[in-house]
Amino acid sequence: MPENKIRVASLFCGCGGSDLGLLGGFKYLGKHYKRLPFEIVYAIDNDKYAVETYNANFEHPAVCEDITKVDFADVPDVDMMIGGFPCQSFSTVNPTKDTNDARANLYKEIVRFLQEKQPKYFICENVKGLLTLQKGAIIQKIVKEFTECGYNIQYKLIKAVEYGIPQRRERVIIVGIRKDINLSYLFPDSICTENNAVPLRKVIDRLDIEEQKYYFSQKAVQGVKNAKNNMKRGLWQDLNAPCLTLTSHLAKVSMNSRDPILLVDANEELYRRFTPREAARIQSFPDTFKLHPSEAKSYKQIGNAIPPVMMWYIARNLIK
Repeated sequence: MPENKIRVASLFCGCGGSDLGLLGGFKYLGKHYKRLPFEIVYAIDNDKYAVETYNANFEHPAVCEDITKVDFADVPDVDMMIGGFPCQSFSTVNPTKDTNDARANLYKEIVRFLQEKQPKYFICENVKGLLTLQKGAIIQKIVKEFTECGYNIQYKLIKAVEYGIPQRRERVIIVGIRKDINLSYLFPDSICTENNAVPLRKVIDRLDIEEQKYYFSQKAVQGVKNAKNNMKRGLWQDLNAPCLTLTSHLAKVSMNSRDPILLVDANEELYRRFTPREAARIQSFPDTFKLHPSEAKSYKQIGNAIPPVMMWYIARNLIK
């Protein structure tokens, strides 16, 4: 690798959505996202199946370990850290969850990393709910701790749909630049709006696929018809608009939930779930990205991932 590569540590790397976006060098919906000058020298996640997918797609292998037990002094020195720290406790889907549980405090592993390694820059990602939990106290607490590590912090709610991704996914992006570096980060300008967004039909080759396992039963359809009108159920997607946010429980998608599904035939009352590859496309993974052999694992990994195209724009602006 040339000397001028920016050396990166990827914490909570998952299957590698953020890492793919950071590296670039892939095509999505006919557009080439050029290679960016980053080199991943360390990646870690505690999900062995996500690590299997990661290692099938990247040159530098991720390690499967409990990050709380890692001595960061043993990790290579890096210029930059990226990390989508686990977000289940910050979700808006279940706002009653304890935000002081062990998972909520995993951001402290990022604090520990910053204290130990002092990279020049870092990019973190989390769910929209992080901004509103406890009336904003949680995000302020996290920003304060990152600042105390010696960084100037900026954060923003980023909409995937504004970067050519056919999904209404919103994520909080936190960027830190070490205080001794005389730079300030500017978030990327959006390239489209919700009104002229990439529609779902761009990533769905055909509705009436042959594999019957993706179709909902007539019993499931009848259950939704019998449900109360005020329930958010049977959320079939308009192919001419972006999709609702995909979640990590795609393998358990039901018609009786808030999950996005597809209407195949209104007269026949045929509905189906997304295939893993369709879900990956909705998240902006190129078709060259290898999915896990287990569909259930694939769905979880895809739903948890940072959309690579979104990360590419964020990382490119750091280079700028």
